[in-house]
Amino acid sequence: MAQERFDRILEIISMSLMPLLKGTILYTIPISLLSFALGLLAALFIALAGLSAKPYVRLPARVYVWIIRCTPILVQLFIIFYGLPGMGILLSPFASIVISLTISEAAYSSEIMRAAILSIPGGQWKAGYALGMSRSQNLVRVILPQSVRICIPSFGNQFITLIKTSSLAALVTLPDLFGAAKLIAASTFEPMLLYLIAGAYYLVLCSVLTIWQTRLEKRLGGYQT
Repeated sequence: MAQERFDRILEIISMSLMPLLKGTILYTIPISLLSFALGLLAALFIALAGLSAKPYVRLPARVYVWIIRCTPILVQLFIIFYGLPGMGILLSPFASIVISLTISEAAYSSEIMRAAILSIPGGQWKAGYALGMSRSQNLVRVILPQSVRICIPSFGNQFITLIKTSSLAALVTLPDLFGAAKLIAASTFEPMLLYLIAGAYYLVLCSVLTIWQTRLEKRLGGYQT
């Protein structure tokens, strides 16, 4: 009996490795990369808007961040995937998860950027102005390059978190890493085993990203060891 159980476990593991890898490559990684890139782009504009001296620019940005940070991403995803069709807006599962993750990432990353910009000493602005730069030139050439170095550790953490959050794609029928594990678990009646394998995939993937993040921080001089 023990031998039969062991053989079955090995069989399920061997049959699940490729489908889970396929889900990782085709969905988990592309969803995470696309959402992160779009989120960072939107976050820059939201952060700058949040720092604006003009209330009609600053307040909408702050309200957006407040709403997104104070509502679960699962609720946001379900509103986009299940709610919008009731208004005649139909989106594919892939588009729905990317949009929801992008919206969330933009809010959190904008706060990271805003804090980094605010952390730059005022003397840096004055130095740029003394060289004849305009405010926009000062921002692009002096402030943002320094802010990016400050943001690297936080952005690394955000991306690792995003990789794990992308597992919500399984709830909108996408066979990503976790979605593939759910499908195989349903057919083999071995949920614990499949979820452990999926967890191992996430562990390896996020560990690789953590190592890459640490090396990037050292290369950019983000911290001293």
